[in-house]
Parts: sequence; C-alpha cells; structure tokens
Amino acid sequence: MKKETCQKAGEFGNCPFVTAQQLLKGKWAILIMHELNEGPKRFGELRKSIDITQATLSSQLKKMEEEGLILRTIYPEVPPKVEYTLTDIGKEFHIVLDSIEKWGNAYIAYLKKKA
Repeated sequence: MKKETCQKAGEFGNCPFVTAQQLLKGKWAILIMHELNEGPKRFGELRKSIDITQATLSSQLKKMEEEGLILRTIYPEVPPKVEYTLTDIGKEFHIVLDSIEKWGNAYIAYLKKKA
C-alpha cells in the first residue's frame, strides 16, 4: 500500500495502520486485549484488574464486541454469568501485544538510563 494512502484518516478497511488505529483508539482497548489474551474473564474480573469504571468498561466492551474483537457469552444461570473472550481475529493480536511489551520494556529501560 502506498504511504500517501495510509496518511488519509478515512482509509479504514483499506490501510492497515488506519484500521488498527481506529479499532484500538479507546484508552483501554490494549489493556482489555492484554487481559483477555490470558483467557476468558468476567466483567468484574476485568474491571478490577484494569482499575476502570464500570461505565467505561461496559462501553469499551460493547464497542470491541461490535468490531468483532471480543465475544460476549451469557450463561443461563441465576444470577447470569457473562464471560468475555477474544475472537479468532482478536487472538491474533497476541503478536502485537508481545511486540508492545518488548518495546515498552525497552522504553522503560531508556527512561531509567536518562534519570
């Protein structure tokens, strides 16, 4: 893909960088993906592990479900049990998470050297 095409903000679905940016633009998206990469989680587990408000998490999960990154499963129990997992395409994000972790650790080391 030509570089100039990817610099246009309206290229969702055509440019991989614009597409990824739009899917992960929520402040919490990467952290949610990281948590779900470890396996299925219930709403409360996600909220506690990320330290996020209920309303924000609910909104972000709905958006990510609509985008096909996560799957919401409701079990017919009383009270209802709801679990969130990564979809197949969401699971492919683990490669990106590994790269982010590696780069993040390198940057943390850089900051420590500067201090």
